[in-house]
Amino acid sequence: WAIGLGIALRHAGDGTRKVLNDLADAVSKIVHVVIRFAPLGIFGLVAATMGEAGMDALLGYGRLLLVIVGCMLFVALMVNPLFVFWKLRTNPYPLVFTCLRESGVTAFFTRSSAANIPINLELCRRLGLHEDTYAISIPLGATINMAGAAITISVMALAAAHTLNIPVDFPTALLLCIVSSLAAAGVSGVAGGSLLLIPMATALFGVSADVAMQVVAIGFVISVVQDSAETALNSSTDVLFTAAASAAATGEPLNLDRA
Repeated sequence: WAIGLGIALRHAGDGTRKVLNDLADAVSKIVHVVIRFAPLGIFGLVAATMGEAGMDALLGYGRLLLVIVGCMLFVALMVNPLFVFWKLRTNPYPLVFTCLRESGVTAFFTRSSAANIPINLELCRRLGLHEDTYAISIPLGATINMAGAAITISVMALAAAHTLNIPVDFPTALLLCIVSSLAAAGVSGVAGGSLLLIPMATALFGVSADVAMQVVAIGFVISVVQDSAETALNSSTDVLFTAAASAAATGEPLNLDRA
């Protein structure tokens, strides 16, 4: 419905566009308020879980965090290089490591793709890319290229299903990944926004809302590392794919020495 409505509103008047923009800003502010008060609710949920399960619960959180970060490392070091090799037909890892070092490290500590846009633009300039390309792709990528968020949503939803002994077949898991990838594009600019989409993902398995919110609470507990790694993957991939696409289109070598 959202996609169909968006297509239908392409020719809407200026008044309608302004109303929709104001509504989007209002919803965004509400989300920010909810996130500000979220630590209070999370403290209560975690305290209740610790009282019932003891320290074993924290060990489970640690294992979940390792799975999420491991998936992100797999995408950054295995999947993304395959796409770069497919476009450039050369060793992709010098470019991959340059993007992770120059963009990913900064994004890891800022935890904001939007704040990392100037870093990415400067890195693209040093790589010798055409400004008319990266001036569009970098801001656009910071909005819709949310691989880390999609990983977080998918892994957390699958972990919830596994904990509840809900069988998940491959087509359902594939559908979950597609839905997570599309939904993740809507959480750009909201710190921890990917966690708020977990109830939507767990609904595919029939998980109740109260259990889904407990999963969200677990996500906020591990978000210090999870959100940092997620942002690092999102932001560094923007530069990586921009550089690969630009070099493949122009045939010009990348200035990795200057980067």
